[in-house]
Amino acid sequence: MKKYNSILKYIFITAASLWITVGCVHDDKYDEPNLEGYACVADFKANVTLSELKKKFTENNPSGAAYVFPADKPNDASDDLFIEGYVSSTDETGNIYKTIYIQDALKNPTHGFTISVDMVSSYTRFPQGSKIYVKLNGLAVGTYGGVVQLGVKTGAESAANGVSRIPEKLAPSVISRSCTTRGEITPRVISIADLKANEDLIGCFVELNNVEFDAKALCSNYAPNGETVDKVIGQNWDKLAKVYKNTAVVRNSGYSSFANQYIPAGQGTFKGIFSKFQSGSNTTYQFYINKVSDLDMEGKKNGELTDSHFPRQDEIQENPCRFSNANLTAKTIADIKQIGASLPTTGLVLAEITGDFYVKAQVTANDEAGNLFRYLYVEDATGGIKININKTDLFQDARFKVGKDLYIKLKGLYLRNVSGELQLGSNESVSTIGYRIREENIYKHLYDSNEPARAVVASERTISQLTTADVGRWVKIKDLEFINGDLGKTYADGTAVSNRTLEDCSGKTITLRTSGRAIFAGKAASTIEVAGGKGDVYAILSVFNGIYQLWFTKLPDLQLTNPRCDGSIYTPLPVLYKDDFASGGFNNTEWTAVNKVGPNQFWNTSNQGNGTNYYAMMNGNAGGAGNNFANEDWLISKAVSLVGKSKAIVTFTTDVRYTGNPLEVYATDNYTGDVATTNWTKLPAVLDTNSNAFGDWISSGNIDLSAFLGKNVRIAFKYTSTTAAAATWEVDDFKIKGQ
Repeated sequence: MKKYNSILKYIFITAASLWITVGCVHDDKYDEPNLEGYACVADFKANVTLSELKKKFTENNPSGAAYVFPADKPNDASDDLFIEGYVSSTDETGNIYKTIYIQDALKNPTHGFTISVDMVSSYTRFPQGSKIYVKLNGLAVGTYGGVVQLGVKTGAESAANGVSRIPEKLAPSVISRSCTTRGEITPRVISIADLKANEDLIGCFVELNNVEFDAKALCSNYAPNGETVDKVIGQNWDKLAKVYKNTAVVRNSGYSSFANQYIPAGQGTFKGIFSKFQSGSNTTYQFYINKVSDLDMEGKKNGELTDSHFPRQDEIQENPCRFSNANLTAKTIADIKQIGASLPTTGLVLAEITGDFYVKAQVTANDEAGNLFRYLYVEDATGGIKININKTDLFQDARFKVGKDLYIKLKGLYLRNVSGELQLGSNESVSTIGYRIREENIYKHLYDSNEPARAVVASERTISQLTTADVGRWVKIKDLEFINGDLGKTYADGTAVSNRTLEDCSGKTITLRTSGRAIFAGKAASTIEVAGGKGDVYAILSVFNGIYQLWFTKLPDLQLTNPRCDGSIYTPLPVLYKDDFASGGFNNTEWTAVNKVGPNQFWNTSNQGNGTNYYAMMNGNAGGAGNNFANEDWLISKAVSLVGKSKAIVTFTTDVRYTGNPLEVYATDNYTGDVATTNWTKLPAVLDTNSNAFGDWISSGNIDLSAFLGKNVRIAFKYTSTTAAAATWEVDDFKIKGQ
């Protein structure tokens, strides 16, 4: 290496001085990048192969830590280590992010590799097919998701064997492009069945023949805006079992220029970057698309879809994403409802639609905020109806955006009367389906009209004017307000679906239904207090056993900002004391942590998984199975004065993980300094019950403190665990309100 060390040093310095960043491309036009002005190097022979680089991780990390390449003799060229490879990827479309994939040959590669680098638009400097050299000194090799990759070790990695991205400022001094060598990458042909045996090709540009996206992906877009999703591709269809013998996933970024394009529906050739993700013993093989022109899985002629890539392996004979009303009879939603007019409101009696019918209707409500779950509402001039679909996040599918028109093929769907509301769905009653259209059958019934979304126009009604013909419609009811008994409550209690009551100025009422799992404006419905004013409400009208109900989809649907019917302006209860533990640690003058039973484990604060958002936390586990301890630990608030108050409440949120005793919540007005001698009153708090996951914070609801009016009250959280079970309990957003 000594003979060209001085030249390389000059080249890398020059490269650093010429480094520029080019903006992202947002279309599918792939112009040749202009490399003029970028530094490059003369070809030389690297002294570390990609195969040897991977071995560095497995052979030099007995402790499992990422391996940092030594630079013991920084002034001696013989100490320099280099790899070389051909760029197999391109981030021009934005589907590949801050990663450069390379392989050891333009054609028939034997090894690929992953380079994690903190820059975008790397294709402008290292276009696909170019030969690059990477100086390893000071870099580190580690793993993410089971994939060995090159980066740097900063100490901030989430795992000991992980690496961070190579900083953009460092990149010019360690990565350089050949001035002369560049060619066209010929994809290595491989089959899904052989992926496990060919993991050395991870990072290579490969080709899969005779593949197709599975039925769940049909007629959907690659990815929703801003989200990364997996779509399944399959090979070798088993006609008897009706499944693919071999499958893999395609990772699609919602930031890619082709995210909103529809996935090709036919059988054909797929080309992409081979990768995997491993979690424990589970391995998922996956691919990244460089650009959609690499896929030949759907034919078009004069802009129209053709059947040139059909039939598919799964026996779909023609392109299922083309809607045609040939031999179909148009119906209205009123016509559909008439088919089920005689269905009973109880029991499981279904009416199959057997005619070759279709209806065109507009999507009026979807599940974007989570208040609706696995269903849509659609409407035409004659009425609205609920369509049950066994898929979450329907709003991310371009077909189901609010305002879009759908064509619905009705044959094979079923009508069911659910407590007075006619609904469309399937005839499958298993718990995982629940009379919903299976995800893999969506393409058979719901078609994008390919027309622009239109504004949804609400049918204006008063409570008195509502009739069964309005059920399923998007309605507007003017001059409503929450009843006095609901003021101060949140929209939902815990994770359950809750009822709140709206009334007009004549005293007529209607029920508002809200799911505790709904997220409005980034906050859980169980943490947002209902609006206290009067105004217009936009919502879907439903019915349950003769009682009308409203389901809204987002907070702006409730425009309750005017004075109430009696002219008053509602003022929420003032906060007397609050603590969201934002600074980390407890203020010892405001909170007392008491360890009554067990080892030296106390309530403390944590921000794990929440960035800068701290919360109170107690855990009786010392790390790992079998390390549970019997504990009794208390967290006691300071005394808050309720003297002169006529009303007071306490609220907070909780999150639980792992099996263990429920948290207990108490109040007292005579804390003695000893939890054993203090008289405690147990409070009926709503607590999180999902012990299988962190992150689903649940509101306690407004807990009445009327028994402590005129006194100084303290709130206490009592944590207990056993050697058999020790849950982790977290508490946040603590407030005592009163007036």
